[in-house]
Amino acid sequence: MTRPGRHPDARTPPAPGASRPQVPAPPAWLRWLPVLYVAGVLALEPMTPVDWPVSFLLIALPLVAAYAYGPAAVAAFTVFAIVFEGVLAGTPCCAGRSVGYLWDRHYVANYACTSLVGILGAILAVHRLRRERTLATVRSVAETAQRVLLRPVPRRLGQVLVETLYLSAAAEARIGGDLYEAVPTVYGVRLLVGDVRGKGLVAVETAATILGAFREAAHDEPDLTGVARRMERSMSRHAAQLPGGEAEERFVTAVFAEVPDDEAVVRIVNCGHPPPLLIHGGRVTELHATAPSPPINLGVLVGNGYHVDVVSFGPGDQLLLYTDGVTETRGPDGAFYPLAERVGTWALRPPRELLDQLHADLLDYSDGQLDDDIAALAAFRLPGRPGAGRP
Repeated sequence: MTRPGRHPDARTPPAPGASRPQVPAPPAWLRWLPVLYVAGVLALEPMTPVDWPVSFLLIALPLVAAYAYGPAAVAAFTVFAIVFEGVLAGTPCCAGRSVGYLWDRHYVANYACTSLVGILGAILAVHRLRRERTLATVRSVAETAQRVLLRPVPRRLGQVLVETLYLSAAAEARIGGDLYEAVPTVYGVRLLVGDVRGKGLVAVETAATILGAFREAAHDEPDLTGVARRMERSMSRHAAQLPGGEAEERFVTAVFAEVPDDEAVVRIVNCGHPPPLLIHGGRVTELHATAPSPPINLGVLVGNGYHVDVVSFGPGDQLLLYTDGVTETRGPDGAFYPLAERVGTWALRPPRELLDQLHADLLDYSDGQLDDDIAALAAFRLPGRPGAGRP
């Protein structure tokens, strides 16, 4: 959905018995590049005069190999390049002309230069492999952090099917400031999708604070306004610990939803967040808040008035919560992504297929250039009598 996130500076050694993160193999074209390079030199050799020893181009072969191979393979390519230079220098070419300068000082210098470049290529290969292992470790740590921060949501919670989507704008980061959660409680299934203002480690830390507060408050507070106020207090305490003037600038837009087990409704508190979409009978409706509620950590500045909207949500209905990374995705012409219009064409799809289609469509619409993190959550109410899913 990459892309801001956590970038550990220190390497974390694997636990005893744990396997090291797998380094992705280079693409096939990069592995074949040394062979293609030699083939190009061979194609040029018979077409050039004797005074133009194209075999000198083989000096670069070890560096070409260093992009895809390790130091041992680079050393092998270096030996091959030196031997092949000697072969081209001491054998007649295809036109019947003899080079015959196998031990000429120019060719001896060529062999020495190839050896030196081979040593440099091996050093480059070692450095590249270390960087790739470090990046693999960083990605592994980021994926682990994401599983802790955005832990997998059970597919079925009472009478509600829940599916989630998370896309990071930076493939190396994997995690950022967008968040989601779904918690089954005695009051019904409570949902959260939010977006932390800002990027980087502070945004990730703030997201962890919000999620921790929600997981507790969702069970303790009897109504959604109480949940929002509880998170406001937690966020205020967290922001007070931030340095400088970041406390006033750190806030979270969020939308809370509650699907009770004994009523065919959904209750929503929208705290400055993009409006959820309600999919009912193939029609898509944007659920704009009838009264504004302040973003989390701005309640003191604009008042603590959190407003609950109650909307019909019966069996077969679906609710889509998302962050602004979805609607602010731009196409090649600069136009924003028309979410409600696009979702209307997939309105009858189940949650997983809906989010998979949304993922593919966002990538297609933006030509694969997602500039912001994206989080989305789809909740589908299963057929059944009210109260059938009560814990």
